[in-house]
Amino acid sequence: ADEHLDLDDGRWEDIHVVTGALKLFFRELPEPLVPFGHFDKFIAAIKMQDPTRRGRCIRDLVFSLPPAHHDTMKVLFRHLSRVIEYKEENRMSVQSIAIVFGPTLLRPASEEGNMAMHMVFQNQVVEHILNQYGYIFPD
Repeated sequence: ADEHLDLDDGRWEDIHVVTGALKLFFRELPEPLVPFGHFDKFIAAIKMQDPTRRGRCIRDLVFSLPPAHHDTMKVLFRHLSRVIEYKEENRMSVQSIAIVFGPTLLRPASEEGNMAMHMVFQNQVVEHILNQYGYIFPD
């Protein structure tokens, strides 16, 4: 919306309000950051046993995303990588970020399958992209 927000307003000092708003934004999108049509491809890629093939496949899948999704993912994951740099202070490790953002950024079109198993793989995909950020998004 065209709403102007004053980030100096005291209500934005609580980091949980800001992070909650970010998660809510991504959760409320009509289609997730990883489009529904890519969900099964990312899950199949993360299940690959050969780490080289898995890495290449995930990089290629990220590259195949629509430009708005790809570019948003690049900016978001760059930011999340910075958050992880301060994990000693904020207790947000790669695994923690993956648990928080996995199901929000990457979800199936319908919740019919094994949600617990999906969640494991959703988290692994986010963790992989974070760990391989420089390879997936070379500058």
